[in-house]
Amino acid sequence: MTESLYSKGIKIAAVVSAYWVVSISIVFVNKYLLSSEDLKLDAPLFVTWFQCVVTVLLCYLLTFVGRFFPDFVQFPTLEIDLKLLRSALPLSIVFVAMISFNNLCLKYVGVAFYYVGRSLTTVFNVGFTYVLLQQTTSYKAIICCGIIIAGFLLGVDQESATGSLSVIGVVFGVMASASVALNAIFTKKVLPLLDNNIWKLTFYNNINATILFLPLMLFFGDFNEVLHFPKLASPHFWTFMVLSGILGFGIGFITGLQIQVTSPLTHNISGTAKACAQTVIACLYYHDIKPALWWVSNAVVLGGSGAYTEVRRQEMRKKHEEEKKITTKAPMTSDPEKA
Repeated sequence: MTESLYSKGIKIAAVVSAYWVVSISIVFVNKYLLSSEDLKLDAPLFVTWFQCVVTVLLCYLLTFVGRFFPDFVQFPTLEIDLKLLRSALPLSIVFVAMISFNNLCLKYVGVAFYYVGRSLTTVFNVGFTYVLLQQTTSYKAIICCGIIIAGFLLGVDQESATGSLSVIGVVFGVMASASVALNAIFTKKVLPLLDNNIWKLTFYNNINATILFLPLMLFFGDFNEVLHFPKLASPHFWTFMVLSGILGFGIGFITGLQIQVTSPLTHNISGTAKACAQTVIACLYYHDIKPALWWVSNAVVLGGSGAYTEVRRQEMRKKHEEEKKITTKAPMTSDPEKA
């Protein structure tokens, strides 16, 4: 039976709403764990490592449920394969850098500035695509990147003017942006090795990450910090830790679902709008009063990101139409006997 337009619209609205709720929630929960005056836990790598552990455990749980209740949960059977672990290792290294720098940026900057602080992902994506894949970018897309950079610089200037600028937080934000761009490129290379299954990628990526984080936590002193943490046995603390892990797993699922029920373009638009809402909510929640130019910087970044998405949409549409024309013309000239 064909799905009605009304039910399809309800489904899309529900998925997009769920994406917004999960995405915004994980930012606020992580901010609480990483820099709350209530907890005062200075172990960002431990928090990130625990989120990876929860993701692995949830993958195993869903594999178990899917095996015995296939009508209830459809989830691929996941088993540890050392060869696949090695195949995913290059991506996992970038993945560890990405989630670490994301959380370190969030630790030092406010939620309101978080989006602008790590807004250069698109710029790095264009740069890495050219350097690593030798793929050029149109001048319109480059102009959009220039707009994003201008908004980023204005945002940093205005954050400094308000007296809340964290230089190290901005540095981590830039490194997070670069890591996110690299992660996207490496994902395209590694995903075919894992049967193009996003859940296999998530599973092996997070297993590798749980191992890679151990020496990092030892080197940066997170183990010592956790061992001497006075609230280590607090149910309140572990509730938020488990919640952050579940949200971390959930964002991967809901992101894929949003792309599936809409499109990559709509997903990008939704993410941009969500970032705007997240900024406003953060300012209201933390009672932050920002100057007009600070809001202008956010608008410039959002506008540049939205324009880049539209430019890429037009380019992909044009490319598709050209390929369609070539495909349509091919049968007319491919068989000389019919001439």
